[in-house]
Amino acid sequence: VQLVESGGGLVQAGGSLRLSCAASGFSFDDYAIGGFRQAPGKEREAVACSRPRDGKIFYSDSVKGRFTISRDDASNTVALQMNNLKPEDTGVYYCNAILINDYGEPAGMYYWGKGTLVTVSS
Repeated sequence: VQLVESGGGLVQAGGSLRLSCAASGFSFDDYAIGGFRQAPGKEREAVACSRPRDGKIFYSDSVKGRFTISRDDASNTVALQMNNLKPEDTGVYYCNAILINDYGEPAGMYYWGKGTLVTVSS
């Protein structure tokens, strides 16, 4: 099983980055795929999630209107488009996959990528 993130880097405030997550080794279309981030000295937090089958998408309040998550089940990839970036968006961004059962609930299997660093300068 692999989740490999790419696309991180250094950007000025107001700029954009597009993160990608490539998945392999599991049934991608049975998993919710989420983007998490961890800022220095802070706990990891969820910023966006794309559910399987029903296509519902969720965003944290801190990124709503600026970030867009999209998934492609044909290629087992997820993209996180981040616009109007702010210094507080700085952190390591992780890709997460959670198995969702037929009732739409987490089913106890999950995977993490190793993360990619995003730095937003003021």
